[in-house]
Order: sequence, then C-alpha cells, then structure tokens
Amino acid sequence: MARRIALVLASSLLLAGSAWGHGSSHDQKEVIDAKIARLQDRIAEANRREGVLTSEISAVTSKIRSLQGAVETSSARVDRLESELAAYEERLAALTELYRVQTTKLKLMRQQHAIAQRRLEERLVAIYESDDPNAIEVMLSAARFSDVLDQLDYVNQLGELDRSIARHVARAKEDVRAARARTERTRTGVARAAEAIRVRAAAQRAETSRLVSTQPALAGARQEKRATLAAVNATEREYLHEVEGLEQASAALAARIQALQAARAAAPTSAAPAASTGGPSPSGFVWPVAGPVTSTFGWRWGRMHEGIDIAAPAGSPIGSAAAGTVIYAGWMSGYGNLVVVDHGGGVATAYAHMSSIGASVGQAVGRGQTIGYVGCTGNCYGDHLHFEVRVNGAAVDPLGYL
Repeated sequence: MARRIALVLASSLLLAGSAWGHGSSHDQKEVIDAKIARLQDRIAEANRREGVLTSEISAVTSKIRSLQGAVETSSARVDRLESELAAYEERLAALTELYRVQTTKLKLMRQQHAIAQRRLEERLVAIYESDDPNAIEVMLSAARFSDVLDQLDYVNQLGELDRSIARHVARAKEDVRAARARTERTRTGVARAAEAIRVRAAAQRAETSRLVSTQPALAGARQEKRATLAAVNATEREYLHEVEGLEQASAALAARIQALQAARAAAPTSAAPAASTGGPSPSGFVWPVAGPVTSTFGWRWGRMHEGIDIAAPAGSPIGSAAAGTVIYAGWMSGYGNLVVVDHGGGVATAYAHMSSIGASVGQAVGRGQTIGYVGCTGNCYGDHLHFEVRVNGAAVDPLGYL
C-alpha cells in the first residue's frame, strides 16, 4: 500500500519537477515547505487508508457475527418447525388409527343392522304365512280373559321389539358413519397442515444452508483485509526501522557535508568533468538508478524521510546524478555504504545502502558515471537506493531536481 502511494506521489512530483529552479535558499525553502505540507496531506491519506481497512475488518467481523446469529435463528426455526411437524404427524397417525377403528366398527354396525333387518323380515314373513290369530280364536282358546290380553300383548311386544332393534342399529350405523366422515375431514386437514409445515421446514433448511455457505466468503474477505492491513503495517515498520537509523546519522551527515564543502571551496578549483549522455532534467540531474520510487521525501508516520527510495535489483550500477567531486565514500551508521558527491553551489547528493562503493574521495565524476552498486547495508528493508539532495547540508526533495 505504502509503495503504491509512493509511486503516485512520485509521478505527481515528477510533473512538478520542471518548476524548480536555482533561486535563493529562502525561495527554495518556501517551495520545500509547501511540498512538505502537500506530502503530509497525502501521508495523512495513507494513514486514513489504514483506518479504513481497520473499519472494514470490523464491519466484516460484525457481518460474520450477524450471520452467525441469523444461522442460529434459522436453525432454531427449523427445530421448531420440525417439532411442530412431528406433532402433526403424530396426530395424523392417531387420526388414521381412529379412522381405521371407526371403519371396522361401521362394518360391524352394518352387519348387525343387516341381521336385525333380516330377523324382522323373517318374523313378518312367518306371521304372514301362518293363520291369522284373530281376536275370536284367541278368546275361544284362552282359559281366562287375562290370558287373552297377555297373548295379544306378547305378539305386539315381539313386533315392536324387532322394530326397535332395527331402528337402534340403524341409528348407531349412521352415527358411526358420521363420526368416520368427521374423522376423515379432520385427518385431511391435519395432513394438509403437516404438508405445509413440511414445505416450510424444507425452505427454512435451505435458507440455513445458504447462510452457512455465505460464512466462508465473509471469512475470506476478512482474512484478505487483515492481510492487507498486515502488509501496510509491515511496510510502516520497515520504513520506520530505516528512518530511525537515518535520523541519527542525518545531522552528522549535514555537518560533514558542510565542512567538506567549505574545505573544498577554500581549495583551488579544477575543471568539472564532462557530463555523460542520458537525458538530464532542467536542473541538470539524471536518475541515479532505474526503478520505481517506493518511498518519497517527507514525513512518514511522524518521522522525516530526508530522501527518496528507488527500488532496484542488488548489484545494479548507481550513477552520479550530476557532475561533481566525491567528498565522502565509506561507511556511515544508518546509511551503510555511502557516497556523497558535491556539485558546487552548496548542492550535494548522497547515495546510501550500497552493496559496494565504486568511487573514492576526491574523485571527479561525470553525470551518470558509476559510483557504486545497489544493496541493503545499514538500516534498510530490502535492496534499494536511498538518494538525497542536500543544499548547504539541509535535505531537500530530490524529485525537485530529477
């Protein structure tokens, strides 16, 4: 993240580089301060990105927790529906058994009604086929008048009893038929309700499965954001490690450059070496090594980065940004292997973290001439060139010269 932001900042500053001139130190300071202010705003945006990532991770975590709650709620609904379905199925089984019992009873009632009806019919046929026991014959055959009454009453009672039995059995059969019809209607309603609950339970199970299947995607998104945040934090730690070392050596380097420039100014001047070919900027500077800018000049996480970092493979040749004289070539704490070239007019360039030095103190070098090789010595986080431009010992933005 920090490297991508650095590339954007480098591109914008390269477009503005042509506006830099060689005015007074006061004018340059004002321009530098303005650029520092702009860079600090952009750095604040980078810090805001860290905050956004943290917020996004929190939001995804909240979604995962909410999803887990939804899964639990959906699972509870499935459990309730399945319990309700089990109760309906149990009731349906009981109604089915009752219907079976009522069907059996109805068959029995039909048989009993058929028997009673047959007996009544047989008795009527027998009475019809026998001689009619008229009242005169009954009276003549009876010994007493009370016997006459008893015989007539007995005959009537037999007939009424047969009819009563037939009516009773018929009513019982109709009652059983009606009860069985009610049971059948109830059983149909319960079966429909059970089917509806079964459909709802299946839909709820499908919803639960869908919610569960969403969890891995959210967890993956959260993990990806955490990895991005970890990369941003790692870049910050690497950068701070380098800057801490450079901060400690920066003041010493400024004093040394000032002293060396003062000593050189007091010495007899010599002709500057011829410039090499290669597309200099309007200020006469060329890029010391080809590669993307991974960290720009300015404040980073509360610390001042007094140069730019240019990524390049280990061992890549480093060229002097402009013609000048080497005033320092050796090891310096934080910078590692360091070469400083004085270009006159109080302007000097510094090249840090070299794997090896390719120039010596007092050597006159041309623009683009190799003075060392890319590496990672001193406080650094990977193979790259830390490049500084110093005016009267004070660090200024190199992108204003390139």
